[in-house]
Amino acid sequence: MSRRVRSTGLDPEADYEEIVRLFGQYDFPWDLEQALSFALFRTYAVPSIGRLLYDTGQFTTDTQRRHDDTALLLAEMVEQGLESEPGRSAVRRMNQMHGRYDISNDDLRYVLATFVVMPNRWINRYGWRRTTSVEDTAGVAYYLRLGRLMGIRDLPRDLAGFERLLDDYEAVHFVFDPKSRAVADATLALLTTFYPRPLAPVVRRFSVAIMDPHLRTAFGYDHPPAWFERASHGALRLRGRVVRLFPERRTPRSVRDSRRIRSYPGGFLIENLGT
Repeated sequence: MSRRVRSTGLDPEADYEEIVRLFGQYDFPWDLEQALSFALFRTYAVPSIGRLLYDTGQFTTDTQRRHDDTALLLAEMVEQGLESEPGRSAVRRMNQMHGRYDISNDDLRYVLATFVVMPNRWINRYGWRRTTSVEDTAGVAYYLRLGRLMGIRDLPRDLAGFERLLDDYEAVHFVFDPKSRAVADATLALLTTFYPRPLAPVVRRFSVAIMDPHLRTAFGYDHPPAWFERASHGALRLRGRVVRLFPERRTPRSVRDSRRIRSYPGGFLIENLGT
């Protein structure tokens, strides 16, 4: 069954928010959920980031809420729009949280780069189709706008630049740190709760298997057997081929409706999200 590319005819420089919404809410909602989760996860392997998150005490003791707060803030920006009042409120809340800590511009640039690069790499590896040049350009334009609203300086101008930033930063900064490992372990433990309890060991092993080898090394995780690593990546690629056969989604999928969001059954206020 042939599916249309929803962004056809849209201008990635002017319509980037609409393209990003269509991409995330209709075409790749599951993939984006996984990709952004793993994007944030890999930032813990930078010790200056992992240690800061550990020292807040919340990423190891209240991991579910920290997961939910991050997902909801990012979703408000995408789903409501960066220029909307809810979107601006979400950006302000995020800036307030970051402003409480001494976070370098380099670390902020790297985290933003993970949002640009890792969903692109995930979907081009596992998705039911590859991304288009329009979607790639729109994604960069969206995060450049977010970066400006966050006051992040010296950002790349295109996808290739963000990829170089990410790969170079990880080559220099990915090293083992026990606090980073503790935050990673807590996050993996939360991930296993999203599936039936008997599957927890398999889910954890699978999650480690699909990590980049240098990320596993930075966390001090054992490398899986080659056959299991190949099978894990193959399972995700097979899912993409199967999804390609499904009819296209007719209604948007909102992050707030995800079963993984558990902290606010009665709803939430943006100003109360976060640390």
